[in-house]
Amino acid sequence: MPTPTARRRQKEPAAPKVPASLTPARLPEHDLENDGSYRAMLFKSLDLSSRRVRTPEFEGCSLVDTAFAGTEMHRAEFTDVELGRCDLSNMRVRSASVHRAVVSAGRLTGAAWSECAFHDVVFDACRADLTGFRFSAFRTVVFRECTLTEANFQDADLRGARFERCDLTGAQFSNAKMEGTRFADCTLAGIAGVTSLRGAVIRSQDAWGLVHSLAGAMGITIEDAS
Repeated sequence: MPTPTARRRQKEPAAPKVPASLTPARLPEHDLENDGSYRAMLFKSLDLSSRRVRTPEFEGCSLVDTAFAGTEMHRAEFTDVELGRCDLSNMRVRSASVHRAVVSAGRLTGAAWSECAFHDVVFDACRADLTGFRFSAFRTVVFRECTLTEANFQDADLRGARFERCDLTGAQFSNAKMEGTRFADCTLAGIAGVTSLRGAVIRSQDAWGLVHSLAGAMGITIEDAS
């Protein structure tokens, strides 16, 4: 019988269910607003930056080349959505739910997604340096070929997350829950909170990047050969 860890390894995130026919979104008619409901819509090449909204809902939507830079959202819901080449930099998102979503080739630099719930989500080829995911929970989530340098996963529940070919240099994992979290072909140099990786599964070639972080956490001094 496969172990729980093995089952998590084999499971892939469910794909978003986006309708074949979508209504094109236009401004100002479909601008972001409090309690706004956006269903089966195509947001293409729109500028939705610097908005501040509460409880917006996106369901069955495709968002392409759309900018949310600096936008603040509280208790947003994203269900069955695809985000392609969107600018999500410096967003402030709190207590959001993201279910069955793909975020591809997006820019998340400096964004903060705190106390959020991610379920069946793929982040593919995203630039997410300095992005914060503090106190967020990840269930069947894959980060694939993402730049996550100095990303902050402090106090996050990463037991359902997988990282593939990601650069996690200087990332923060203090107090994170990571039993069963998987890392494959990732750069893990200089990460903080390394002791929180207890129970994680790491490929042997990736483990070398943890040597100095682990030594520092254990008070071990590593000297170069003279």
